Amino acid sequence: MALIKTENLTLSYENMTVIENLSFEVASGDYLCIVGENGSGKSTLVKALLGLKKPESGLIEFGDGLLQKEIGYLPQQTSAQRDFPASVFEVVISGCLNSRGLRPFYSTKERKAALENIERLGITELKSRSYRELSGGQQQRVLLARALCATKKLLLLDEPVTGLDPMVTAELYELIAGINKSGVTIVMVTHDMQSALKYASHILCLTESDSFFGDVSEFLESGASDFLKGGAKNA
Repeated sequence: MALIKTENLTLSYENMTVIENLSFEVASGDYLCIVGENGSGKSTLVKALLGLKKPESGLIEFGDGLLQKEIGYLPQQTSAQRDFPASVFEVVISGCLNSRGLRPFYSTKERKAALENIERLGITELKSRSYRELSGGQQQRVLLARALCATKKLLLLDEPVTGLDPMVTAELYELIAGINKSGVTIVMVTHDMQSALKYASHILCLTESDSFFGDVSEFLESGASDFLKGGAKNA
């Protein structure tokens, strides 16, 4: 069974339909990039996948033992969040909150997972630093480590490289690709079509009038690839 499956999904935003009759599947190990015009429903779809937005109609189903609360999520940051006064370790281990349940303290296993993900993202030397003192690229690594603490199966990333310089962007993309190769499924909202075509296994392209879902070669052969000629800058 697919890790995520939507059937005839219709979503609205502020009483306006932004996605209508959308069907697609994400299999374990896929790297799906969601692209599209402003106002095409990308953010609304993310909220629906996280259970924060109720569909007007249609279904979202999870398979392979994936629970909705076990999705590792990296949202777009606000300026207030960038100034969060906590240590790197405290931010990363907070990704274990859902698994901690009602227990007042994190377990030894959860602390170990946090340290392993800190090491995995190459930020061990930062673990005692204040999150607010870090650069944008370092903060994104911290948030990615936090998201990994929440999941073993699926990362949902919303514009993870926004505001980063080209070198830091390239490094983060390589880290995400490595995570995907280790077996974690990636679903990423992005405006960066060049990197989407480089890294993704599948593309979901949303526009105000239509949608496309398929692998990269199918996208390039389809009329949806016309999006590259002028719409990519508005993704």
